Amino acid sequence: MHSDLFASENVVTPASAPGMTLQNAKSVKYAVDGECFARQGSMVAYRGDLQFEKQGQGVGKFLKRAVTGEGLALMAVRGRGEVWFAHEAANCFIVDLAPGDGLTVNGRNVLCFDPSLSYEISTVKGAGMTGGGLFNSVFSGHGKLAVMCEGNPLVIPVSPQAPVFVDTDAVVGWTASLKTSLHRSQSLGSMLRGGSGEAVQLRLDGEGFVIVRPSELRPEKAAGN
Repeated sequence: MHSDLFASENVVTPASAPGMTLQNAKSVKYAVDGECFARQGSMVAYRGDLQFEKQGQGVGKFLKRAVTGEGLALMAVRGRGEVWFAHEAANCFIVDLAPGDGLTVNGRNVLCFDPSLSYEISTVKGAGMTGGGLFNSVFSGHGKLAVMCEGNPLVIPVSPQAPVFVDTDAVVGWTASLKTSLHRSQSLGSMLRGGSGEAVQLRLDGEGFVIVRPSELRPEKAAGN
């Protein structure tokens, strides 16, 4: 049987070590030897002896997620084998966190992560009840995190001399040390005349970077569908 479908870049090979690697631009392969965590429903294939279980978030995290609609619906993958994760053909990126690093990510952009990472739902100060929600997922520790983005992301440096303003429906994540606040970029008169569609943004101050998707979130995606 002959086809470009069977090109070498499309054929998977056994993992050489435990942990996650990019299978291609749209999927992540995780060689499990014990446990990992992933977005619920993101498994597209696996081989080996693996079990998938819904992962609880604790009472405090569950209440925050119930109130805001934000957070992250997780599953634990346990056993030994290989599993492939993907979600709606979004682009995938692996972030390698070192001790002292911290990354704040919208729950909708998290694909999978190592069990060695700490995960919390944290208040986004100044965001109010904007499209980005009150709470985001904050990762820290030592390990790898797979992040998704529809389209090619914009990674914008933030410095004390150059704060960055982002649409709350477009932001993917940012350095956890950055300070956030709400910024209004149009006058009351403009809002009364129908507005520009760009009334309020999230302002980020400090030293770090912010990751932005190249489009605003569609309403059905913002609702978690």
